[in-house]
This record gives sequence, structure tokens and C-alpha cells, in this order.
Amino acid sequence: MFGLFKKKEPPKAPSKRFPPVPDWQPSIAQPLDLIIDRIRHYTDGERDFAVFNNGTAVILPNGLSDEQAVSHATESLHKVFHAHPDMHPLAMKDGNILVRYNHDVLNVVLSEVTTANWQEIEQQHQRAIATDEVLITPLGHNRFDEFGMKALFGRCFMFMDAQAPKVVRIARSAA
Repeated sequence: MFGLFKKKEPPKAPSKRFPPVPDWQPSIAQPLDLIIDRIRHYTDGERDFAVFNNGTAVILPNGLSDEQAVSHATESLHKVFHAHPDMHPLAMKDGNILVRYNHDVLNVVLSEVTTANWQEIEQQHQRAIATDEVLITPLGHNRFDEFGMKALFGRCFMFMDAQAPKVVRIARSAA
């Protein structure tokens, strides 16, 4: 009688991406040459590092071959992505933001890029939070000031690089 005794299928849960990622993938590109210049400056030119397609960098042990450097960088980024990607943003004296993660993975958020794209960053920053993620700030849960919005913007590049890792440059120390 009208499906009264028909076995009901359980409702389908919305599919969740794992690892969780933000919805926002900025189309804004940061110039890799400037990112490399800033990382060289921040490390006093004393460290090797690998740079991924969207500007995420991994500080490397000095002396690795190119093949070892790519392998080390890719593995480090994988470890951050498949754990909780805790970020530790730091305001730099030059106005940029250095977003640090575990395993010597980092992003540089260039001040000239954020200034030129501030309206989009401000509008999209909530989409930079990963699925079901809660970030606690002094303003409350998932509430961000300008510094936090810029850090979230920079973290988007780490997620983009982690989902399609491609090392595009290996920068060697000056020593």
C-alpha cells in the first residue's frame, strides 16, 4: 500500500573530501621570482629550498641532489597535507607574511599582491577554511582580522600545491 512496508534507504550523506580542503582556489598568482627572493632573504641565503607551482616552498637539508630535493619536498608537503595543516603566520619586517607549517613547509604572502587583490581576499577568505575546520582566533571561531585573512589566502596555495604537487624550482644556498 503506497510503499508503506517498503524498506527505506538511508539518506545519503554529503560526500566529504579527505583530506579536507578549502573551496577557494585563488586565481591570483604570486610571482615565483619574488617569493624565491624573499625566502633567500629570510634564510640569509644559507638554505636550499624547493618551490612548488603555486609558490609553496620547502626548506631542504643542504647538499641534496635535485632528485633527492624533489623527493624530500614532495614528501614534506604530503605530510603537512595529510595531517592537520596547522599554520603559524608571522608578520615580516618587509610587510609580507610568512606562513609556516610543520616539516619546514611555508608560504610567503607578498604584501603587494594582497594590496592589489584585497577586495577579493576579503570577500573570499571564509572559503579558505577547509571543510569542517574551526580556527579559533581572538575574534572568535572562524573570525579573522586583516592579518588572518591574508594568512588564509596564503594557505590556499599550500592546499593547491599539495593536491597537485609539482616542484618547479630548486633554489640553492649562496654558500
